[in-house]
Amino acid sequence: MARAATTSDVYNAIAEPRRRAIFEALCAEERAVTDLVEALGLDQPTVSKHLRVLREVGLVTVRQDGRRRIYTANPDGIRPVHAWVQQFERLWTTQIDAIQARAEAKAARDRSATSSREPSRKGRRK
Repeated sequence: MARAATTSDVYNAIAEPRRRAIFEALCAEERAVTDLVEALGLDQPTVSKHLRVLREVGLVTVRQDGRRRIYTANPDGIRPVHAWVQQFERLWTTQIDAIQARAEAKAARDRSATSSREPSRKGRRK
């Protein structure tokens, strides 16, 4: 079975852990290749190869600064992933609401059981 091209779309590009690490580093601040090499502990050819893929799918942009190429995360590039994940938010919200309802019902039962076991204070002397 042929392997999917890593440059075909954002999903394939971010499937690779080193590319995700590079993208995350660029989300924090723009950087040159040498800065990424130092920060991530990867060799320069590896970083350059992954930056090329990230650039081709639109996750990073590059600008020339003298002799250095400065890379920046492109927030618009991650929009397809964000849109895809958002459709599952409804499922998470439903699950969290159900858990909260069960927890509140149990707390109410526990309070009710505790108050019914306490002796009445009527008629007790101090």
